[in-house]
Amino acid sequence: MIGEVLTIGNELISGKTQDINAWYIAGTLTKSGLKVKRITSVGDDPEMVIKALKGTIEEASFVIVTGGLGSTEDDITNNVVAEALGRPLCLNEAMAEKIRRVARNRKIPVTESLMKMAYMPSGSKLLSQKGVSCGFYLVEKGVPIYFLPGIPEQMRHLLDNVVIPDIRNRFGVKSEICFRVIRTYGISEPEIAEAFRREKLCSGKVLFGFYPKFPENHITITIDSPDPKEAKEALEEAQDRVLGLLGEYVFSVEDEELEEVVGKRLREKGLTLATAESCTGGLLGHRITNVPNSSTYYLGGVVAYSDKLKRELLGVRPQTLEEKGAVSEETVAEMAHSIRGLTGSHIGISISGIAGPSGGTPMKPVGMVCFGLSSEDLLITRTYRFFGSREEIKKNSSSMALDMIRRYLYGYTFIPGL
Repeated sequence: MIGEVLTIGNELISGKTQDINAWYIAGTLTKSGLKVKRITSVGDDPEMVIKALKGTIEEASFVIVTGGLGSTEDDITNNVVAEALGRPLCLNEAMAEKIRRVARNRKIPVTESLMKMAYMPSGSKLLSQKGVSCGFYLVEKGVPIYFLPGIPEQMRHLLDNVVIPDIRNRFGVKSEICFRVIRTYGISEPEIAEAFRREKLCSGKVLFGFYPKFPENHITITIDSPDPKEAKEALEEAQDRVLGLLGEYVFSVEDEELEEVVGKRLREKGLTLATAESCTGGLLGHRITNVPNSSTYYLGGVVAYSDKLKRELLGVRPQTLEEKGAVSEETVAEMAHSIRGLTGSHIGISISGIAGPSGGTPMKPVGMVCFGLSSEDLLITRTYRFFGSREEIKKNSSSMALDMIRRYLYGYTFIPGL
């Protein structure tokens, strides 16, 4: 079955907001054995919405629409659909009761703006009686059209739990879909593509996808089979082949973040960690503490942005800073060793670099970042050159630090530096 996705909102076509809903819908449909023919984004322009909606109905088996279902004046989807399909707006009593219930629970008045959401094109049916989401569907010329809220959390809940099952049931999709995401760091997309080409890994019935997600690269494996056992076996075989090909660059086959992988391994080994950051400004510590229960292994960190704090808080020798500079392997070695001593952690990791866009020199260009890792049995330093915006360099730096910790914890080799 082939579907189309239509997302509505001025914020999408102005570039102010990333269209993560379309990305999520397309990925979820693919994982469910359903294909997407086209994704269309339009602003809050009635004529454009009508034109886009009519076009999707003519060519798709099903349509998913997001956005424009709220209570503000620019939420026009219900009105436009009513006009486009010749279905007058009618009060949907189920939605009206939903609104009243939510208003009572939140102790807010039932205003005319709120009740606007209860007026839907005739023939509409709610996707769910529970919660606060205002999604609904109708069938036009035999094509089911699902209207979902633009709020990502609400949209995902309805898509995963109501829409996808309904589409699969409606069109009799019985095949078993097996899907896996393999996440890598430190290897580029062209390198991955070349490795797959040499091994002829893309041939056969297994569908591989390649998705850069800065600063990582993800490989997806999708298998569609009427036999669940056969699908699972094929998935495991495909995964093993990818792992054999990409080796230590793979950090997760369970769609985990780098910080989650590192945290899990630290807990398994009963080890603790402390951080000393400069150019990343605490981003590394922020990512580590985003993981629940990180207090069991993360003791804390220091953001020593100035040379003064590097000297006074971390004990970096004035001679080192004067002769080698703040961005040097000698400095990060002392930072990593010092933070481990200050906190009593098993591992200390340090970062110092030039995030830009200014501050670089021919000898130390923008994007040059030094790392140090200290443990009882090892003191290692590396220097890497990253490219992109200031934010991208900081993010890549925090990922490289996490990957260095991961490689140390698993006994892997470290990525060569400059």
